[in-house]
Amino acid sequence: MTRAIPGGTDAPQQPPRRSSPWRAFLLALGLVLLLAVSALFTGIAVSGQNAIDAEVEARARTLVGSIVLARRWNSAHGGVWVEKRPGVKSNPWLPDPDVQSSDGRTFTLRNPALMAREMSELSTGSEGFTFRITSLRPLNPANFPDAFELDALRAFERGTAEASRRERYGTSTWLRYMVPLHVEESCLACHGRQGYEVGDVRGGISVAFPIDAAEQGKARAREVTFALFLATLGALVAVVWRLVAHLQRRLAAAEERVREMAITDELTGLRNRRHILQRLAEEASRSRRNGRPLSVAIFDVDHFKRVNDEHGHDAGDAVLRAVAAMAVRALRASDLVARYGGEEFLVLLPETDAVGASVIAERVRAWIEAMRVDHDLIALAVTASFGLATLDPTSAGNGGEQELVTRADAALYRAKASGRNQIVWAPGDAPRT
Repeated sequence: MTRAIPGGTDAPQQPPRRSSPWRAFLLALGLVLLLAVSALFTGIAVSGQNAIDAEVEARARTLVGSIVLARRWNSAHGGVWVEKRPGVKSNPWLPDPDVQSSDGRTFTLRNPALMAREMSELSTGSEGFTFRITSLRPLNPANFPDAFELDALRAFERGTAEASRRERYGTSTWLRYMVPLHVEESCLACHGRQGYEVGDVRGGISVAFPIDAAEQGKARAREVTFALFLATLGALVAVVWRLVAHLQRRLAAAEERVREMAITDELTGLRNRRHILQRLAEEASRSRRNGRPLSVAIFDVDHFKRVNDEHGHDAGDAVLRAVAAMAVRALRASDLVARYGGEEFLVLLPETDAVGASVIAERVRAWIEAMRVDHDLIALAVTASFGLATLDPTSAGNGGEQELVTRADAALYRAKASGRNQIVWAPGDAPRT
């Protein structure tokens, strides 16, 4: 059984170049990835920085809480009396701060404010933090607020619960933290004469300590987060690039397959009528431009209806596939054969004059006549009739490509009318002997 060779011998016509959508797609996808990953890692970075800041402020609250507890203990006992030894001074802001014991020793009163001040002096330089009590109207001028404390005290009078700020001292960063002090009953003994009432904001406890370690931790966290951001973004770009490249290859292959199907006859594997006519126009234009001849041949299978009627359409399909394969084998690499319609085939013979076309057409006719098509244990023999025409661009009056096909088609009908299985030339195109 003779088998058909898929396709023709020509290279598929490349479609016109068009702007690729992949560049815009990749740019858009890259921007989306960048925004998504940036948003994710910005959230992680901000969350980490906030956690470190919250831990630092929690330390400040703990310190203030300890000071408040100590003050409350002092206030609950009406102050603490300490023996007035050398270096221990009386509180000049309290009325009658000293008492004499029965054994002759002198004791002086340490109220909550003075106790806090002396504790602050002990903590400075040894415990890594400082604190003090300040007020807008202090009894002790040394307790006047600085700029941060002044802003905080004014905010407390408006109802703010706490205040904090980071300040630079030389090469070190310190946290300033402050909470309000409200007047209690025990405070009125000293501050009642200032016009305070219970519940008023009398002042505030201000603490400060260096946070260089926390700031360094935040800087390291930012560096690590940025490095992870770059690594994640790079990995995502690499993965997406590979996926897009794979998708692009698949789509390109699918497009090529669709283009191939659009110009291919499904039964014979040859090019179809639409494609051969497009190629004919191109070859005719090239023939006129280069001054080289172009020949065409139209042939069809003789008595094809009889094959279908006697052996069935499957046999007819087998014959058409075998004829197509034989034509491909008999033609040159530069020639193109296509299924023109039904049992008809159209052959383009570029740069071929009448003599050359006659030789090629005769070879195709003879090879078809000699072949046998095996179908259901029957060897089918068929012949073909040919009509030929030539476009000579150097001669005037032989028309264009449409007239060329028309003249070849008319020659084919004369070949069939005069006995079939032969080659007939269009009038005036036959090779001169």
